[in-house]
Amino acid sequence: MESPEACSSGEASPVAAAERPSEAAALRALVDRVRAGEVDAAREVRRLTRASARHRRKLAAAVEPLVAMLRAAAPGAGEAALLALLNLAVKDERNKTKIVDAGALEPLLGYLQSSDLNLQEYATAALLTLSASSTNKPIISASGAIPLLVKVLKEGNPQAKNDAVMALYNLSTITDNLQAILAVQPIPPLIELLKGGKRSSKTADKCCALLESLLAFDQCRVALTSEEGGVLTIVEVLEEGSLQGREHAVGALLTMCESDRSKYRDLILNEGAIPGLLELTVHGTPKSRMKAHVLLDLLRNSPYSRSRLQPDTLENIVTNIASQIDGEDRGGKAKKMLAEMVKVSMEQSLRHLQRRASFA
Repeated sequence: MESPEACSSGEASPVAAAERPSEAAALRALVDRVRAGEVDAAREVRRLTRASARHRRKLAAAVEPLVAMLRAAAPGAGEAALLALLNLAVKDERNKTKIVDAGALEPLLGYLQSSDLNLQEYATAALLTLSASSTNKPIISASGAIPLLVKVLKEGNPQAKNDAVMALYNLSTITDNLQAILAVQPIPPLIELLKGGKRSSKTADKCCALLESLLAFDQCRVALTSEEGGVLTIVEVLEEGSLQGREHAVGALLTMCESDRSKYRDLILNEGAIPGLLELTVHGTPKSRMKAHVLLDLLRNSPYSRSRLQPDTLENIVTNIASQIDGEDRGGKAKKMLAEMVKVSMEQSLRHLQRRASFA
């Protein structure tokens, strides 16, 4: 007989209702097989949870036995368990915390140090996913993961490096972790990663976001300016990056200049930052525009105080800066950018007037 709920709601046929107990029994049996240490069962968990939020919830009971399997010495067991746990954690906050609470960090840190680069890559991806949880961040930070992630950033395969920088960015949102990250010298591999990839990539966004936070410390500023092409690479993201990447790039340069204008002003100017900053004042995010205006003012010969930023004109700032840049090309490019900005601004004003007239 059909249940009253099924009859009234129209949500399930008698066949579908009959299938649910069998599916639930099958999933319980699968968890039991994982408990028994069956590697194929872990692979099946991975398959079912790859793209199914429902299966991630229903197979949460597999977390503890998978963590136990993660420690196993059986051939293939660690990799199968690791990949299953990774899928269980994706887009599931409860499973993320459950995996950490089950003691997964210790074996994961072991895999981060593996000579098998594939296992190292999977462990890095797992830590990236787990570190997205605010509950997990302090626990992962205290586990000793930061130095190992920076080591992966230096020595891992390309995908592991990308995931390592994103995991480090997640952990850097805890302010106390910034010094711990700096202590293991992340600047050379961060710049190398930026140089080797697309300036508009998500990896570049996270690199610049991490650098923006780290540049609050003198140790980072010294390391960046000591790195060949370090500041130039950030300027290139300023010019070619995504909207978010450019926002972090201008923030990084602004942090440097605000920390010691006399020390970093000429360095930023000589790397050709002006055209990118000018474009950002028109086409950037609201935060980017504000930061670009402040940085342009700081790059003047005699910057006004913050309270006088508003009345000052961008044209005066650009003229002042362009007159001090060595080489005609840079000055000419800056002036061309200013002309383009004026043109864009006029076009936007005209469109605004036309829209107002159409509603009159």
